[in-house]
Amino acid sequence: MSNSPHPSIAADAGVSTEKSPAEPGAKAQERHSLGDLRRRIASRYGIVFVWLLMAAFFAGLAPRTFLTFGTFQTIFGSQSTLVFLGMAAVCTFVVGEFDLSIASMMGLSATVLPVLVVNQGVPEWLAVIIALAVGATAGGVNAFVIVKLAIDPIVTTLGMSVLLLGIAQAISNLVAVTGLSSGLANAAVYNVLGLPISFYYGLIVAITFAVVLAFTPLGRHMTFVGANREVARLSGIKVQRIRYGAYIFSGLSSGVAGVLLAASVGGFDPSTSGSYLLPALAATFLGTAVVRPGTFNPIGTLITIYFLVTGIVGLQLLGYSSWVSNVFYGAALIIAVTVSTIARSRLLRR
Repeated sequence: MSNSPHPSIAADAGVSTEKSPAEPGAKAQERHSLGDLRRRIASRYGIVFVWLLMAAFFAGLAPRTFLTFGTFQTIFGSQSTLVFLGMAAVCTFVVGEFDLSIASMMGLSATVLPVLVVNQGVPEWLAVIIALAVGATAGGVNAFVIVKLAIDPIVTTLGMSVLLLGIAQAISNLVAVTGLSSGLANAAVYNVLGLPISFYYGLIVAITFAVVLAFTPLGRHMTFVGANREVARLSGIKVQRIRYGAYIFSGLSSGVAGVLLAASVGGFDPSTSGSYLLPALAATFLGTAVVRPGTFNPIGTLITIYFLVTGIVGLQLLGYSSWVSNVFYGAALIIAVTVSTIARSRLLRR
């Protein structure tokens, strides 16, 4: 005699006597969803995992020097200038523009501040406003030539970069101008939880910029303009106004970077401004592989700035010379542009 329950009894007891044909398909779908989730996490935050592995690598090789609070401060407390330059670059890239003059705009603002205060006796608060206005004005000139006169942005901003560098060298007489007060320095280097307050300035600006791009009409319009300028215009978006605004913000953000840099060190040498362009561009392009793959985004740029400097500091602690920074940033820029191009092409094929 069979021990199987009668179908009616099994039904009354809530026991199924048949296997659901959908069960294998549901498991396959669940596995597929988990696989998609892993791929999304890997594509968006892969650099964060690499960053952690890199930090563990350096910690294992040089625990006495890398695993110190001083190294932590070096990595996170000295990059506010690059953060603001990165935001300047992101703003123009998002709307489909290009700006090679961000480092020179920073350098001019950083030179104007000590020249006005030390050489001309202008009050520091007024000199800060003038230095920021200089950066915004330089961005406005870029906008006029590129947007109004329709001149190629690469040619324009490259020429502007050289022009601004020459102006900075002229007003400083080719020497580093120093002598800013410690009170002004506190606006950049005042210690908050072990890090200079300028670190938090950059963090706030990056998060605010990311929120604007993701959740406001202005951010959506900027993205739309960058994706297809003509379609955006036909949709009623003020394309020219947005392009103007992007360049002016780029100049203003570069000006803030210059003011913070000059304030933190007490002055500035304009001949060093060009050294900031490559790191800013490398971080901006590499940032397209983080958070929102294939798109320029502030949070991705913020993360990659500290990712790159972690690698450089770690290598220098292992005994490599200062030339390693140029090699590291140059290689990062090449890799970043390649990754960005591949990611964008994949997005377009979807």
